[in-house]
Amino acid sequence: MPAKEQITDWFKSLQNSICASLEEADGKAKFEEDNWIREEGGGGRTRILQKGNVIEKGGVNFSAVYGKLPEQILSYTLQTKITTNYKLQIPDFYATGVSIVIHPLSPMVPVIHMNVRYFEMSTGEWWFGGGIDLTPHYIDEADAAFFHTSLKQACDKHHTNYYPDFKKWADDYFFITHRKETRGIGGIFFDKLTQHENGATKEQLFTFVQEIGNLFAPVYTSLIHKNKNKPYTEENKQWQLLRRGRYVEFNLIYDKGTRFGLETNGRVESILMSLPQTADWFYNYTPPPNSPEEKTLLLLKKGIDWITLKRKVL
Repeated sequence: MPAKEQITDWFKSLQNSICASLEEADGKAKFEEDNWIREEGGGGRTRILQKGNVIEKGGVNFSAVYGKLPEQILSYTLQTKITTNYKLQIPDFYATGVSIVIHPLSPMVPVIHMNVRYFEMSTGEWWFGGGIDLTPHYIDEADAAFFHTSLKQACDKHHTNYYPDFKKWADDYFFITHRKETRGIGGIFFDKLTQHENGATKEQLFTFVQEIGNLFAPVYTSLIHKNKNKPYTEENKQWQLLRRGRYVEFNLIYDKGTRFGLETNGRVESILMSLPQTADWFYNYTPPPNSPEEKTLLLLKKGIDWITLKRKVL
């Protein structure tokens, strides 16, 4: 059974390999590393790449933090409340993982996010979580099919239920409720996976998380190479800024990782590295009829089968 030290070491190596792949794909900029320490226990390595040929701003973060579980997030993390003399006993926790958000320079290259993580408590409870999702500024149906097919193939190696279940979870999670639209074309999302899920052992779940982590670089660099040289206009850039604004809204209002980091006194700069360098909010913007922008908005819906591009009736 993999211990937290083994899992932590693998996450460190994943950060190293992904940074190397992204630097090669960008061809210009290099990641700058910022090591930080959390006063309550643990720390991390924040790596940021800015002003590249392809990547305007990207972050690949590793962290391993521990200490007393903050009371304000007990209701989410505890599966069973532990009481002694009717008083809640605060357990210790350990959390480690890698979190990635890449904002490209070109509006023709999609934004991508991935997070893989492990969490355990002194109560003996543990679980894995994570996910990967794609946020194109303009939806390319071939890219969407490639991305989701790659995810399905990776998931199917471990359980045939993983892709449909985790895709629906992503559709529901990466949803901007006040806009009634998905953040992008989704992907997969999973949380609190334990050895009780589908009979999988801890080692098998760790192998699945490794599969998803290793998928990131080949899939995203392929999308970079396919789209980075496409021409674009100033209107395309303005649309990109508006879509980035939606990304900011989701991350600051709904994202559980952002909330967890802030509520556990995490490093603010590292937590907010997911935000783009620039964004915009144009009042009551409506795209022109039959435009690529309108087409993208019409496809930001839950329940789309991106592999065959069929929409389920919800």
